[in-house]
Amino acid sequence: MAASVDPLVVGRVIGDVVDMFVPAVNMSVYYGSKHVSNGCDIKPSLSVDPPKVTISGHSDELYTLVMTDPDAPSPSEPRMREWVHWIVADIPGGTNPTRGKEILSYVGPRPPVGIHRYILVLFQQKMPLGSMMEPPQNRSHFNTRLYAAHLDLGLPVATVYFNAQKEPANKRR
Repeated sequence: MAASVDPLVVGRVIGDVVDMFVPAVNMSVYYGSKHVSNGCDIKPSLSVDPPKVTISGHSDELYTLVMTDPDAPSPSEPRMREWVHWIVADIPGGTNPTRGKEILSYVGPRPPVGIHRYILVLFQQKMPLGSMMEPPQNRSHFNTRLYAAHLDLGLPVATVYFNAQKEPANKRR
């Protein structure tokens, strides 16, 4: 069974980024050996490269993965909400984003100030989208809801988020 949405409500992911939905697919996300669970902390230095994402489902189903930061440039003044970090479409069920078409290349978290939420949202596609999809013109002021509506993706089928904050220069690893 897919995860509960309760942590997404508490973390304001539902509301700020997506609407209430019923999880229908399992999505597993790892940065190195660190499993991403809702609200966990991931250091930006550990998330320079794209995460390893595994999606359940059948190979005849296709998915779109979107990763955004709704707290840019700062959680107290998110005037650039949302900052899009990654978009991959046409991911076959039961596989991972390396099997899909990267629409917008991955950029790791670089929060300038405060604790930022980084949200990975998975949508089930109704048809292949790769040839129809264009990358957004800007990474800032992205809107996951409008993007999903434009592509007729409906509500998410899975979502997970993590927190990250700027690391002190002398403690980076």
